[in-house]
Amino acid sequence: MPNIVYDVKLDFKDVLLRPKRSTLRSRADVDLYREITFRNSGATYRGVPVIASNMDTVGTFEMAKTLAQHGCFTCMHKFYSVEEWMNFAKENPEAMQYVAASSGTSDGDFERLKSILDNVPQVSFVCLDVANGYSEHFVTYVRKVRAEFPKITIMAGNVVTGEMVEELIMSGADIIKVGIGPGSVCTTRKKTGVGYPQLSAVIECADAAHGLGGHIISDGGCTCPGDVAKAFGAGADFVMMGGMLAGHDQSGGEIMEKNGRKVKLFYGMSSATAMQKHVGGVAEYRASEGKTVEVPYRGDVNATMLDVLGGLRSACTYVGAGKLKEMSKRTTFIRVTQQLNEVFSGGETSTAVHSVQTVQSVHNGYHQQQGGGVKRKLE
Repeated sequence: MPNIVYDVKLDFKDVLLRPKRSTLRSRADVDLYREITFRNSGATYRGVPVIASNMDTVGTFEMAKTLAQHGCFTCMHKFYSVEEWMNFAKENPEAMQYVAASSGTSDGDFERLKSILDNVPQVSFVCLDVANGYSEHFVTYVRKVRAEFPKITIMAGNVVTGEMVEELIMSGADIIKVGIGPGSVCTTRKKTGVGYPQLSAVIECADAAHGLGGHIISDGGCTCPGDVAKAFGAGADFVMMGGMLAGHDQSGGEIMEKNGRKVKLFYGMSSATAMQKHVGGVAEYRASEGKTVEVPYRGDVNATMLDVLGGLRSACTYVGAGKLKEMSKRTTFIRVTQQLNEVFSGGETSTAVHSVQTVQSVHNGYHQQQGGGVKRKLE
């Protein structure tokens, strides 16, 4: 018998952060670095917990080299060879604390991951990434990797509910990736009808993870720096970005000229483009669950990162959080019916907002409305 959950589940567009009195005098007073000791690996991490997604148009060595300068993290796409990993580790030793090797769950994926970890001992994080983290096969794979590499810090996902977060943590994962369908080039919700509004998913999954001493990544759904701040306010320990980092010099893919403007391709890793590139096409038993879009060429990613981190510092000052780790304790969300005054929306100049709005609207007429409504401390 089908069940209906009548509680309203909310997305980033449905809320704003309520400002609170603060003793902070400047954004410069905010400390975005966090020090985290992980439950199962026992390793300690220190950095700014913003992560570039392991998509092959985002999670590149070039991106990792640049983001490491900001203390930020990059999950590398899984198609780099061992030799490429070895060369990167040799040439960029300072960046190795901020990178993760990615893996799927096939036997070939495991052998490739094992080869990287055996030959590049500087790698201390792995990202076990599947679209559906609810399968027993995935849980078994997490256990297999934990048994083989007891000191490696494991990111695993994606899931959106507390019980599966707990299952994966108890199976050996340290950080759970949360998000099904919120990404700008993800079509899972359209193709399958499956998903969970991202803000509610983060709140519920963070509660489950923190109860066991685990941590979570909010993966997907951020269209601007304000969404990143909301994800941290909701309890995320890390926030992963894909579309916000697409189209830059450090992003994968070639710059193309189209109708007099420079663009780069950005696509989901379950899209027909990605599957054609890496496995020869979409298998007959499945559907493509991602789309391919053209995003404006945006130059050096440093400008976007300064925009994101600056917005995050400013959000902390509005709620009175001197350190990023205090953000969720200082957050009260208010439900809203409108986020922005759009009367001059055509004049938007923020690179982070503009490019992701373009990502969301350029393909098949898709456009994500700004509006909706919550509270984390639901008053």
